[in-house]
Formats: sequence, structure tokens, C-alpha cells
Amino acid sequence: MTTLELNPAAIATLVHTFYDDVRADPELAPIFNAAIGDQWEPHLARMVEFWCTVMLGHKSFQGNVFGTHMQLSGVEPQHFRRWLDLFLATVQRLFAPEVADEFLIVARRIASSLQYGYFGKVVAQ
Repeated sequence: MTTLELNPAAIATLVHTFYDDVRADPELAPIFNAAIGDQWEPHLARMVEFWCTVMLGHKSFQGNVFGTHMQLSGVEPQHFRRWLDLFLATVQRLFAPEVADEFLIVARRIASSLQYGYFGKVVAQ
């Protein structure tokens, strides 16, 4: 398989591929669909901006990731495990190991922060 070069187009591929998997996942789809509703396209565009800001240093994303996620209800520890598993599989499928590892560092850091907010501890890495 060819690995993608880290650039905005590759990040868009990652975001769309990953969220296609999330939307098809029986554990995660209900949580995400309840939160996002029919606003998937704006959400995906926002996630591309987020990952471009984090991974490429772009300044296009403005927002409060923690505060936005703390407003969601029904989030359980197994949702973090599943999200991380799907994200890991997607970045490893699309990128060279060293790039996938960089994505995973960020994803695990975000997941840990959110888990502290929801549960007072990290339950999945």
C-alpha cells in the first residue's frame, strides 16, 4: 500500500476515511449522530482544519475542543477505546509509521484530557 505524504489533502483523506468508519460503527455511530445530526459536512471540514492546525501548524482551527466535548451526554469508556482503535487503524493504513505515530501522540493526548473530564481518570489509551 502507498503511504500518504503529510499535507492538507492527506489529512482530508484521513478525516473522511476515519469518520466513514465511525459512522458505520455500531458503538460510535449513535453517539456521533446524536451530537452532529445532519451537520456532517461542516463537522468534517472542521476536523480537517483541526488536524491541519495540529499536524501542519496551520492556524485555521479556532475552538474549544474540551468544552465542546464536555457538553455531550452518553459517552462511556468503551467509546474512547473504540475511537482510539479505529483512529489507530486508519492512520496506520494511510501513513508511514513515523507519521502515524505523531497522529497517535496527539490523539491519545486529546483522548486522555477528555477522559479526565468525563471520568476523572484515563480509562483507555
